[in-house]
Amino acid sequence: MPKVSVVTPAYNAMKYLPETLESALQQTFTDFEVLIVNDGSSDGIVEWSSQITDPRVKVISQENQGTAAARNRGISESKGEYIAFLDADDIWEPTKLEKQVYCLDNNPLVGLVDTWIAFIDESGKPTGYIMKPDAEGNVYKKVVESCDSTVCCGSSPMIRRSCFDTVGLFDRDSYIEDVDMWIRIAIRYHYGLVKEPLVRYRLHPNNKSKDCQSMLQGFRQLIEKTYQSLPTEILYLRGRSYGRVYIFLVGRAIETEDYKLATHYLQQAIAHYPQLLFRPWFMRLSLAVAVLKWFGPQGYNRVRNFNRALRRRISSLVNISFLRHKTST
Repeated sequence: MPKVSVVTPAYNAMKYLPETLESALQQTFTDFEVLIVNDGSSDGIVEWSSQITDPRVKVISQENQGTAAARNRGISESKGEYIAFLDADDIWEPTKLEKQVYCLDNNPLVGLVDTWIAFIDESGKPTGYIMKPDAEGNVYKKVVESCDSTVCCGSSPMIRRSCFDTVGLFDRDSYIEDVDMWIRIAIRYHYGLVKEPLVRYRLHPNNKSKDCQSMLQGFRQLIEKTYQSLPTEILYLRGRSYGRVYIFLVGRAIETEDYKLATHYLQQAIAHYPQLLFRPWFMRLSLAVAVLKWFGPQGYNRVRNFNRALRRRISSLVNISFLRHKTST
């Protein structure tokens, strides 16, 4: 029996899947299996998979049922003590599994261990932006207040198999079944965190999170579902949850270059959670919406690309300085 089972749902993902699988097979921790769940693809995945010779890789085919059903199928057929999810368009750094296994082995209260995320563009080029969640330990209060999880990428968490015996499988009726699952785990278990960018999250036009209206509906259902089971004395947090959801959607609307929708979400966020006005990042987000409105998509993209290039340059200079210091010492 392998220590870790890697579950990869795949639907017409051959554009990125070979690179994704290669990043899994190059892990420094080698006691794992990879279950690629072909969710009714029509892009030649079966023919491609027949050429895979690594015995750790297994391809399971089913009719198209959606990501939640594909993940559930992978969990059901997996054998590992720990389960890690890897979306078919993302990339892992070589030490990801090794460091997460170490965390779970040495922290029995932890049910889910997350990592930081580095964003890449459609071609795999770094954007210079790194998401650094900071929640670890007992994250129940933080998760309930936002009705969201600090896990920001489906390819980052590793989870004890026993967690699914306790909280159940992914909700096939939820549009944001991953967020729903991370919250359910947070209510019962502690979070662990590896403070390194061990996942490269690919931004491209088909990212599910860019469907703002479906995301909003999914979060509404999730908020109402979550607060139905919470004590009445903390129901006041419900407004904060909606405010944070609308802030999240502002970012997604900006990505789709819809400043009118982004402005609407900003207004809704303030209406539900006025204290957001005093957060420094709220002003930065408002400025981004203004730039999109005043200069249009092309102008906004030029500003964004300049910022990304600047971040990459700064990151490169920092790395060079670190290497020089390390060499001199």
